[in-house]
Amino acid sequence: MTGTPGRALRLTVLVGEHDTWHHRPLYSEIVHRAHRAGLAGASVFRGIEGFGASSLVHTSRLLSLSECMPVAVVIVDTEERVRGFLPQLDELVTEGLVTLDACEVVRYGDRGERGPGEAPA
Repeated sequence: MTGTPGRALRLTVLVGEHDTWHHRPLYSEIVHRAHRAGLAGASVFRGIEGFGASSLVHTSRLLSLSECMPVAVVIVDTEERVRGFLPQLDELVTEGLVTLDACEVVRYGDRGERGPGEAPA
């Protein structure tokens, strides 16, 4: 292993792509708040099919273009920083699922980005 390993906590927020916060996509608001909070990074992934509390299966197949697809916002940082961000989600997420998973991070290279637990530049 040539990367730099470290312990971290992965936060995954599962919401619908049409969910909003003050007329802005909810996933975008979560990413911007994570950035302002100084978290190490956040990524958004759009699902191609899934179901949740409604038990309706949403799919990206041609006949279902108007469906509200599942979206996952993934944030990885130290446990302390991630848990400190949870009150933001209490305010933002009215319907969805949040998971927390302990993980090991292996960083490769240095592109001026900070890893979990490193202070912002």
